[in-house]
Amino acid sequence: MKDYTLVMGASENVQRYSNMAVRKLLNYNHKVKAFGNREGEINGVPITKDLKSYTDIDTITLYLNPTNQKPFYDYILGLNPRRVIFNPGTENRELQEKLKNAGIEYEEACTLVLLSINKY
Repeated sequence: MKDYTLVMGASENVQRYSNMAVRKLLNYNHKVKAFGNREGEINGVPITKDLKSYTDIDTITLYLNPTNQKPFYDYILGLNPRRVIFNPGTENRELQEKLKNAGIEYEEACTLVLLSINKY
């Protein structure tokens, strides 16, 4: 069953939106996995820098700018999530076109806001 959210661009820095997203997702009882450029953890969720072959990812929420997303296109498509959320500053027409062609939903939205207004 695909029921995890993968936060890409996760950081241990509590001031970063990716960190806030992991914490808020947990507060709203969502299952979370985290990927970042440094290993660490956020409220018990390990941040991995290895590209794991998950089969249970429902949503990928991006906190990587478009340039930093490029090396992960194949990885993101290979996870075959139900949807990808492009948080503010991560909008990427090239990746959105690839997602559309693969039949993967995407939206330009803020994960923190979606959770707050019960639209996640």
